[in-house]
Amino acid sequence: MMKRCLIRATGRARPDQLAGLGRVLAKTGARLLDINQSVTFGMLSLEALVALEHDSALEAMLSEAGDNLGLDIQAIAVSADDYHRWSLEASQPRLILTLLAPRLPAGILAEVGGLTAEFGLHVELVHRLSGREPLDGEAPGKGACVECWLRGDDVNLAALHEKALALGAQHGVDIALQEDSIWRRHRRLVCFDMDSTLIKTEVIDELARRHGVGDEVAAVTEQAMRGELDFKQSFRARMSKLEGLDEAVLADIADELPLMDGVERLMANLKRLGYRTVIISGGFTYFARHLQEKLGFDEIHANELVIENGKVTGEVQEPIVDAERKAELLEAIALREGVTLDQVIAVGDGANDLKMLAKAGLGIAYRAKPLVRAQARQAISTLGLDAVLYLIGYRHSDLLD
Repeated sequence: MMKRCLIRATGRARPDQLAGLGRVLAKTGARLLDINQSVTFGMLSLEALVALEHDSALEAMLSEAGDNLGLDIQAIAVSADDYHRWSLEASQPRLILTLLAPRLPAGILAEVGGLTAEFGLHVELVHRLSGREPLDGEAPGKGACVECWLRGDDVNLAALHEKALALGAQHGVDIALQEDSIWRRHRRLVCFDMDSTLIKTEVIDELARRHGVGDEVAAVTEQAMRGELDFKQSFRARMSKLEGLDEAVLADIADELPLMDGVERLMANLKRLGYRTVIISGGFTYFARHLQEKLGFDEIHANELVIENGKVTGEVQEPIVDAERKAELLEAIALREGVTLDQVIAVGDGANDLKMLAKAGLGIAYRAKPLVRAQARQAISTLGLDAVLYLIGYRHSDLLD
């Protein structure tokens, strides 16, 4: 009868160790069932699960191999029950939990470990995606990022998301959760909101300020936030306040648009990696086109200002790009490009982005208000926009600076 055995080897890493252990297992006639090896800080950790008929000489051979290879090697018998339990755990869905912040103190790991244990999740792997600066240092250049692979059965994802969001807010750390899938590193289309996502301002507010109607536009915005106006009503009411604005003001604002932190690095890497990038904005094509020329977006969809005789009329061409239109555009572009919605990433900050974020396989609320963060599946608030690359699974070493 075949017996199962876990071979565990640890020690300072050398190039010849895998070959040496492989020769020992081959001599015993062991069947290799599973294997995992990692080297961290120069120390090797290798586990091999094997099945063999006769294990009488195994321990002696492993001891000799350990002496020759500079390894501490153990052979641990594995019962049928343990093997069955491990097999079941390996078949459970994997969750990816990502920690992002300017710095990650050790205490947050204890808190996250407690949270995952509360939901019955096993931590399968912990590794860093950010650069080699200390995680708990003085705000490393691109921030700190650690990724945890979790396994568990019948996890209440909504409850886990809610608690992770609260824990992250308490410590100033973004805690993002997503289900692992084959699409994670094979997404092809990224759709962005513009105002307060790609740029650090709301253009309509800046236009109103330059036109001397900032308070009037703010009052309409407040009505919308109280639920007295829907998006289209609010948008038309604010636009009407801009009647007579000189077109030259638009050019001045476009030249001075403050880019969001990390957007240039994000776009350089998305283009290099072959993603199609799109702006889907409730703002204006005049400014989206400026960003397209500056950053290289493949296409833009926004509201078209009506300008006559060099003056803004206060009207926009139909259809108005509202929440429903954003989601429709995302789906239509994915269909046209021949990609599934699972292969789409959407990034936005406002309530009118939520339908677009929900439609995409990976929907990210960026520096959004609490209500939007709570409803979106993932959120980033502590780092630049290039932290989106960490949620896709890229390491700092994979990326251009």
